[in-house]
Amino acid sequence: MGKRRDGREAALQYLFFRDLNGGPLAAGGDAFWNLRPATRAVRDFAQPLIDGVILHQSAIDDRIGAATENYQLHRISAVDRNILRLALYEMFHRDDIPPVVSINEAIEIAKKFGTDESGRFVNGILDRVKLELTRPLRSASPPAGGGPAA
Repeated sequence: MGKRRDGREAALQYLFFRDLNGGPLAAGGDAFWNLRPATRAVRDFAQPLIDGVILHQSAIDDRIGAATENYQLHRISAVDRNILRLALYEMFHRDDIPPVVSINEAIEIAKKFGTDESGRFVNGILDRVKLELTRPLRSASPPAGGGPAA
């Protein structure tokens, strides 16, 4: 598995824990990484995702609510809800990741961690939300400094 997929899965696991327990791990992020060991590269990719979702969670949840007219956010499974949060954070706040990559990764992670219906559910929601994007779906902006994307 690549560092980005592993990083997304680790971020999902942290966000899932946080969602179900109403806040971060008591001892902070290091306690999570002790429970879920990862290479430095995986942590370096995952931690900004975790921090970004938490920072923008209110706006992200509003987008999910608008796209899921017949569902209340708290009624969406915790796994699916946090996969959507992670994907929407990437799509709207990480210009270095093409939105189609975020969508495809979310679907695959939903198939792995969610129910039999999770992949289709996540795909349907993200398909609606992608129409709100104002950037190309298939390209990423170069990272600051002009170097190659991580």
